[in-house]
Amino acid sequence: MSLEFRHIAHAYGQVRALEDISFTAPAGEITCLLGASGCGKSTLLGLAAGLLTVQQGSIALGGEVLADERRSPPPEARPVGLVFQDGALFPHMTIAQNVGFGLPKVRRGEADSWLAKVGLEGIGTRYPHELSGGQQQRAALARAMAPGPRVLLMDEPFASVDIVLRRKLRRDCRILLREAGATVVLVTHDPAEALDIADRIAVMAAGRIVQFGTPHDLHHTPATAAVGAIFSGAQVIAGVRAQTSAEEAVSTAFGLWPLGCVIGALPAAAGLDLLVQADRLDLIVDNADDAGGCAVRDVHHQGPVTRVLLEGSGGAQITVETTAPVSAGQSYRVVPQTGSLRAFARS
Repeated sequence: MSLEFRHIAHAYGQVRALEDISFTAPAGEITCLLGASGCGKSTLLGLAAGLLTVQQGSIALGGEVLADERRSPPPEARPVGLVFQDGALFPHMTIAQNVGFGLPKVRRGEADSWLAKVGLEGIGTRYPHELSGGQQQRAALARAMAPGPRVLLMDEPFASVDIVLRRKLRRDCRILLREAGATVVLVTHDPAEALDIADRIAVMAAGRIVQFGTPHDLHHTPATAAVGAIFSGAQVIAGVRAQTSAEEAVSTAFGLWPLGCVIGALPAAAGLDLLVQADRLDLIVDNADDAGGCAVRDVHHQGPVTRVLLEGSGGAQITVETTAPVSAGQSYRVVPQTGSLRAFARS
């Protein structure tokens, strides 16, 4: 069943945590809430779980209101499963007992089959402290899924696991969740994690959703320069419209960039945010009479590619990836390649 958030707003005293949040986590898909600490993503998950009371708006499951300003049932009265960052396993219970905790007595024998599904076959008699961090998270996932919840809510479930194991755990988790047909909402601050596991991503900032879409949408058609930087690894450069004697251009701290570098039409706003990949910038040796020369601040050789950090006017910095030789004492002009820039009105 789909999980729908309708015009949700929430505050902690005078602090507004969420502002008019509306989106739908589709049935059978994994939806990620992505954003920095304090953006409101865990508050949104807490409202869906019943850990927080809905102050404004409503949450619907399969088209029927699950919680609103008049009715907000507790977590145990909701058809949802919860997986937290630390697993939250009961330390005095075996792993099998943990997994079977939410099942009626006649179904507790299913615990071993759920452990097998998450790759923990044969360890049901162990206790949580005898398992690795990754194994504990798998056990927590099995416990959450065993009762067959219609929605699974996951709050930074892989954050406490080392990075190599985290990648495998994400992959295995995605396969298991898709096979189960679960509707999943997962909170993360890691863009790589969101791309690895999500079918759809809600990018959040300051209590609002900046963009909601598939990983493909966010990568290829970002709504803002900040979203584009998150998913493409590009850098954001400030610019303003400028008129030269020959043609209109974009003025940056690294010189004048021609409009031919920009993909599509330039926004009407005077202030611009320019999104550009480091490998779509060229370096030209700066002659003494050229304007816009940049000083080299760092040269980092990475096999066949060299990453160069340059400083332009006002101390602004930009990174260029090049295969050409670079001299640390030389001044350079930074020139974007044709069709290398995405331009957004500065917010």
